[in-house]
Amino acid sequence: MKQVHKKWIALCIGASLCSAALQGCGSGSEESMAETQAPVHTEMQSESQVSAQAEVRVPDQTETSYDTAAVSQQDGLDNSIYVEPIAGISEDFICGMDASAVLVEEKSGVKYYNFEGEEQDVFETLSQSGINYIRLRVWNDPYDENGNGYGGGNNDVATAIELGKRATMFGMKVCIDFHYSDFWADPKRQHAPKAWEGMSGEEKCSALYDFTKESLAEILDAGVDVGMVQIGNEINNGMSGETQLSVVTQLLDAGSHAVREISEEYEKDIQIAVHYTSINNKAQVDSLVANLENSGIDYDIIALSYYPFWDGSMKNMQRVVQIIQERYGKKVVIAETSYCYTSEDGDGSANSLVGVDDLVNGYPATVQGQASMVRDVCAAASEAGALGVFYWEGTWIPVGEATADNAPIWEEFGSGWASSYASDYDPEDAGKYYGGCSWDNQAMFDFDGHPLESLNVFRMIFE
Repeated sequence: MKQVHKKWIALCIGASLCSAALQGCGSGSEESMAETQAPVHTEMQSESQVSAQAEVRVPDQTETSYDTAAVSQQDGLDNSIYVEPIAGISEDFICGMDASAVLVEEKSGVKYYNFEGEEQDVFETLSQSGINYIRLRVWNDPYDENGNGYGGGNNDVATAIELGKRATMFGMKVCIDFHYSDFWADPKRQHAPKAWEGMSGEEKCSALYDFTKESLAEILDAGVDVGMVQIGNEINNGMSGETQLSVVTQLLDAGSHAVREISEEYEKDIQIAVHYTSINNKAQVDSLVANLENSGIDYDIIALSYYPFWDGSMKNMQRVVQIIQERYGKKVVIAETSYCYTSEDGDGSANSLVGVDDLVNGYPATVQGQASMVRDVCAAASEAGALGVFYWEGTWIPVGEATADNAPIWEEFGSGWASSYASDYDPEDAGKYYGGCSWDNQAMFDFDGHPLESLNVFRMIFE
């Protein structure tokens, strides 16, 4: 996920936290990644950078070919959005969806419907709408000593298995996103799993290898059609409590070996992805990928987070994709993106993307605006040669009413971004700001679980 502190914590304490460096527990005399690979966040860009990005924004919708009043008929469905098909898009283009919160949503009482208004397995609805890949995060042990979940989906291996089996049932491949943490991992925080605390870098490599191999085997044994595995999540500044680049590289090597060995054992062609963010800092990303090349890390794909409201222009995103392909011969996928369809709050827990100032020029906070943004991100990615795009948590909708006290539900089932039980593990963020979902206005289902017409963008881009 793109800088969880930015998504959730900025709502309470402002953007100043975004400059905080990741605190790790690496040892040795080398400089840490936070020192040698200083991140550039979107709110810290120079005026010239912001102006340069503004120049390449898609113009206002009234100046484009998009007709928000247009209606197209698709397989008997009346879609009140217009989506221009993408010329030359590969039939193998990944139209992905991160759906990691589905299980805790359902346990919290959420119901999902199809376009006819009938209750239906959300994975079937996703498949019918053109989604061909599901991304699922995996945390090592997202529970406290009494078994209470940390929230954010309580995404342990068992949860990934249950959701992965449902995705497979409806013909979609699965990407397993190992965070190698017990809770959110992103540029600000990369906490080591509780079981790994106090371990040396070498001991963590062994533990990471074992966890990857055992977990992936368990997931495959359950019948999940895994096509891709992320070894780490947004690891620009570290991983599993380590900030030294050399140690993080060793951890990646251990994870890569584990995936390759399981792939061979199960005779599965599982692609290995390494995930970075903050792509408006091209030099940093290039340096990190160069390190993988120089260190001989065995992987297939560079996964990139790209949120248009945080990560700069589509033109810049395309250039980063092209650099990775041209210089290193690696495939690229957009692992995370999203956009809002409304400015309303559905659960009484404030949204990350809230007002006019947060919006990208030309893309209003409407269903059409969301559809147009997703279409254009897919078009830009396709043009640059990327494998495809994953939409982040398009199924994470509100629990309860916006004016109701939903805290007991969030706490019991883990359907908020964090529960109070995560306080000891993540005291700086979850310990102070646990609560509900700030992503509900960027879902592709409405607050009551009905699919938005924008969800059909994933099949309409081919037509």
